[in-house]
Amino acid sequence: MEREVASVGESGAAESHEVDGDQVAGDQVAGDQALEREHVLEPERELVRDALEGDPRLPEFFADAWDQVDAFHAMLTEQGVLRGLIGPREVGRLWERHLLNSAAAVPFLPRSGSIVDLGSGAGLPGVVVAAMLPDAHVVLLEPMERRTDWLNEVVAHLGLSNAEVRRARAQEALDLQVDAVTTRAVAAMEKLYGWATPLIRPGGMLVALKGARAAEEIENGRRAARRAQVGAVELHEVSTLVGVEPTRVVVAVHEGRKSVRKA
Repeated sequence: MEREVASVGESGAAESHEVDGDQVAGDQVAGDQALEREHVLEPERELVRDALEGDPRLPEFFADAWDQVDAFHAMLTEQGVLRGLIGPREVGRLWERHLLNSAAAVPFLPRSGSIVDLGSGAGLPGVVVAAMLPDAHVVLLEPMERRTDWLNEVVAHLGLSNAEVRRARAQEALDLQVDAVTTRAVAAMEKLYGWATPLIRPGGMLVALKGARAAEEIENGRRAARRAQVGAVELHEVSTLVGVEPTRVVVAVHEGRKSVRKA
């Protein structure tokens, strides 16, 4: 997996809007409703075959995690649309836009230690991370019951002994103090800093999978980053397979509160 630092932020500590967990859940409900509307409008839509299905590079890329990731792909293909986890158009691009995209977070995460996937949803990137990092303990943190039901089924079916599912909002899980937090399609950076950093030990990091506006989000979130005691913020472009669009990954280090040395 190749990665390139596209831009580096100055000391940014996390700017978090003062938001409550209801807003997080509200954002997720809105997304659910949009997916459901799309599904209702196209109930008989023929699902398009994934262009990367059967590509011999996939088993090589995922290596020891291949069997679990492939089984996860099958579950998403069969049940993702029906359960409102992905839109119908996403079935034909699960490998490129979701599974390889999720794998782009792995180079920045600890090989062992503890990781929280914040707002895990369908399990992206958390399930892929757990499969690729078997020595890490991965908590799939998700507030919505129907999603945690799905995640529990996935963990059991794939045999992910290093993963656990927890139904809670971020501010309800402050007992967790982990080495890294991952996020994907949850919120802008200025909000993520405030939601994620209370879960991260000093020296740990937030690893956020982002889209085309990643650099703009970093710039807009500088004050929020400072408030959350975030240090360096870097934007990386990570390549997975040739021909697949690189993934933008924002990595922010949580410095924690600096102690004041007495004279």
